[in-house]
Amino acid sequence: MNVYFLSGLGADERAFSFLQLDFCTPVFIPWIKPEDEEETLPSYAGRIGALIKEPAPVIVGLSFGGMLATEIASVNPSAKAILISSAKHHKEIPFYLRMWRKFPLYKFVPAKFAKAVSKPLCRLFMNARSRKEMLVLNNLLNDADVDFNLWAVDAVLNWKNNIVPPNVTHIHGTGDKLLPYSYVKADYTIEGGTHLMIMNNAKEISGLLRSLIRS
Repeated sequence: MNVYFLSGLGADERAFSFLQLDFCTPVFIPWIKPEDEEETLPSYAGRIGALIKEPAPVIVGLSFGGMLATEIASVNPSAKAILISSAKHHKEIPFYLRMWRKFPLYKFVPAKFAKAVSKPLCRLFMNARSRKEMLVLNNLLNDADVDFNLWAVDAVLNWKNNIVPPNVTHIHGTGDKLLPYSYVKADYTIEGGTHLMIMNNAKEISGLLRSLIRS
């Protein structure tokens, strides 16, 4: 059974490398370039969704990928979207992050400086707990496309979704610093799970995915 995976902001399939996915055939959807710097998250999600040819796909979205999966699920009731460490409603993004849409200073930050600053911030919010996790995280940060990330940050901050499709299931950790648990309504809770629980709690999440996808 094919299961389609959308990774987090600036990441790729390596973000899922700690999971045990022997119960499915994982298909990792690559990022495509935004049409322009003004493209909205729903518009981009529509183009990503067009890459998935199955009429009733199962989509696992991590963080930013979960927001895209929500938009895909909203226009395709036959899809099954599973969100991990993500948000499915604009109010699940903390107000202190959303406020930056009124002061979009990040748009004027030079790419080299943005990349240098993003690394320590990501390490602070991601909570890598082992040497292997840190190695994967560092490689993802080093390979990140800064221009894509800056566009995506703007798209997320200006995301206005206020409808949660019934075909969305949300898994979230109580220790998430980037998207705090108190802001979201999770269907499944990972106690102590951080924003990087896809790695930290890989065994638990693998078992949960297996159960949700098979059902």
